[in-house]
Amino acid sequence: MEIYFVRHTSVAVAPGTCYGHTDVPLSSSFNEEASETKSHLDGIDFDAVYSSPLSRAMKLAAFCGYSNPITDSRLIELNFGDWEMCRYDDLYKESPEFRDWCSHYISYRCPHGESLEDQTARVRSFVESLLQQPYRRVCVFCHGGVLAIARSLDGSISLEKSLESIPPYGSVIKIEL
Repeated sequence: MEIYFVRHTSVAVAPGTCYGHTDVPLSSSFNEEASETKSHLDGIDFDAVYSSPLSRAMKLAAFCGYSNPITDSRLIELNFGDWEMCRYDDLYKESPEFRDWCSHYISYRCPHGESLEDQTARVRSFVESLLQQPYRRVCVFCHGGVLAIARSLDGSISLEKSLESIPPYGSVIKIEL
């Protein structure tokens, strides 16, 4: 099965802000960025199209011609819990707990949020459910962390390197399973 994972376009949030589960708006350059992303999908026929329920993924799916994707909450970005909408630099300066998370983000759960292992379990569950379907080619509109995890699931990168390897906004990656 071919799975095309598509990262949403850039967001109207200050750089360096944790915004995983928060439904943030897209930047004013959306149409330009979305056109570029769409060009990478034109001419490809998909048996199914899925999306994170967050508006930044849904809006890109609609722009690309998929106004009614199947939504799946397992595709949402990492839940930063109490750190949602906080600046990374501020957290690093003020929170020993955040510094611990930075050193152990794979297994360390954000306060009232999740760990990378938790997110990986969600994404793995989603991919495993896809593999139970008779699909040949699927498109998935989602988030950078999901793309990085998908690349770790197909062996392109290790989970330990996944957060260092998040593809840019609007990226399309294809994995084959």
